Amino acid sequence: NSAIWLPLVFGQPTLTNPIHTGIATYYDATGDGACMFGPSPNDLMVAAMNAEEYDQAAYCGAYVQVTGAKGSIVVRIVDLCPECKAGHLDLSREAFALIDDLYKGRVPITWQVVSPELTGPIAYHFKDGSNQWWTAVQIRNHRNPIAKLEYFNGSQWVAVPRTEYNYFAQTNPGMGTGLYSFRVTDSYGN
Repeated sequence: NSAIWLPLVFGQPTLTNPIHTGIATYYDATGDGACMFGPSPNDLMVAAMNAEEYDQAAYCGAYVQVTGAKGSIVVRIVDLCPECKAGHLDLSREAFALIDDLYKGRVPITWQVVSPELTGPIAYHFKDGSNQWWTAVQIRNHRNPIAKLEYFNGSQWVAVPRTEYNYFAQTNPGMGTGLYSFRVTDSYGN
């Protein structure tokens, strides 16, 4: 899929996200999964990303608009579908029912990453077991896919590697004892 360039806005081209063509299936989602956000029983508009596009958890927490025969919905990516091929999204049962009939089980869709308005700022969640020698941080409540996390080590910004389980983990050495200064960059360079 390629990006579409639109007219200039204030002298800068505007990049839109590509529209993916694929299929949707459903599973008994809880909101928890490979992205390790934990269950979200009050928000089951969630989905699992296919293995080919999961890209080391790059889509975790991202929002995608899914369009099927009954209409469009926005879901948050919270899990990985290991057996799914490119274009395939595995939706929660609740989300699937809004785009097509459950009895069909497997339906054609299009989907696109979107940037919805959210309440509150982004949040930093430290993984249990984090310490001064091994520090793992997850970004939560973000509206765009996260591309990079950096921390300031006292003299320079250090890029922290992302794990496939959706944490940015700094080891050998860790980030030290804190206080921490973080710089988060989304997939658009913001």
